[in-house]
Amino acid sequence: MSGTHSDVLILGGGSGGYACAFRASQLGFSVTLIEEDKVGGTCLHRGCIPTKALLHTAEVADIARTSETFGVQAKFEGIDIDAMHDYKNGTVERLYKGLQGLVAQHKITTVVGHGIVVGDRTVEVDGVRYTATSVVLATGSYARTIPGIELGDRIVTSDQALNLGFVPKKAIVLGGGVIGVEFASVWASFGADVTVIEALPRLVAAEDPWCSKHLERAFRKRGVTSRTSVKVASAKESNEGVVVELESGDTLDADVLLVAVGRGPRTADSGFAEHGITLDRGFVVTDERLRTSVDGVYAVGDIVGGLQLAHRGFQQGIFVAEEIAGLHPVPVADHLIPRVTYSHPEIASVGFGEDAARDRYGDITSVVYDLSGNGKSQILKTAGGIKVVRAGGEGADGPVVGVHMVGDRVGELIGEAQLAVAWEALPSDIAHFVHAHPTQNEALGEAMLALAGAPLHAHS
Repeated sequence: MSGTHSDVLILGGGSGGYACAFRASQLGFSVTLIEEDKVGGTCLHRGCIPTKALLHTAEVADIARTSETFGVQAKFEGIDIDAMHDYKNGTVERLYKGLQGLVAQHKITTVVGHGIVVGDRTVEVDGVRYTATSVVLATGSYARTIPGIELGDRIVTSDQALNLGFVPKKAIVLGGGVIGVEFASVWASFGADVTVIEALPRLVAAEDPWCSKHLERAFRKRGVTSRTSVKVASAKESNEGVVVELESGDTLDADVLLVAVGRGPRTADSGFAEHGITLDRGFVVTDERLRTSVDGVYAVGDIVGGLQLAHRGFQQGIFVAEEIAGLHPVPVADHLIPRVTYSHPEIASVGFGEDAARDRYGDITSVVYDLSGNGKSQILKTAGGIKVVRAGGEGADGPVVGVHMVGDRVGELIGEAQLAVAWEALPSDIAHFVHAHPTQNEALGEAMLALAGAPLHAHS
């Protein structure tokens, strides 16, 4: 059976897919968007938005617990799990409703169902075939699991953890990446005894080691146990909880085990490889223009190797729509995409860490401005710092190539940091900027002043 022909056919309605659809529509193309679940994808329904809602609940819990420090008499009496989920789900539903309105406004044809590539720029859904001049693959990712560890009511991935019907007294998090440390942070704020198990030598191993040290120190102060360079041998679930055995022979018990070992590309069941689309370990192989091995077929988002971030997929979706339109957009390198981990404290970074910068530029210089010298950070009672890396040895004025920040709310500072790195700004350029007082943004300005050789508040 034949469906309709479109200028652009998009398989997957997550951040990359719907951004591509909206931009293609703006550019005058007819657009068909195929999505088997809900437009918004993992980010809106099972990722960024609901997890950050839980993290905000956790922040409120921490504020209530420490309110007397700020002169407010309040008590933390626990988490109302149903009310918390109502708040989280309400946030998601409001955004979803708004997104549905935008889909209608852009006059995008939507098809609900599981799409399978059947070749010749054609996708089949429930026996109906849809064709297009250009096809964009945006099928997203799934929560990885570990062979031999069976999921259940108490052994869960992030998908199930978002809707957990109880607050655990003891929790084990398997995986010290972004997802793992965010959930560890949430449960610790809720009052749980949390242990993070990570096979690599440090938490958030994709970040600069300086960030890892700060986070691990902060977690220790909060009572979160981090066991790095450790592997799990087995995990068994019972009615009462979970028993985890480590390869060392140690055993740990908890109410819940979160398996947070990353996300895999969702490409196995959509006909990609069967119809000539080259894959590498499940990821779609593309060139820098996001073209696949099949003419007229593009890929965006988590199925393309690299950072698995909603805003990266969003940017790639816009890029591909403009590429199809012949506008010759400029690709954005992965290191220029900002990264934020919304734990307590937050980590925010863009550009290269020290080791990667040294490999690329040879001589480098870095400075760290401690948040203890920043007025707003003292008001917020947050510890941490801002590290800026520039190319060139001592006394040089090379461009800023990396910014790494640790502290509550530092994710809000990443915009200026991204501009500095992407525009290859010199510290001496930024040193003249006026940063509002009192803001945490001043700390970034102070780091730039120090790199420019004119530190104002640094101790000699």
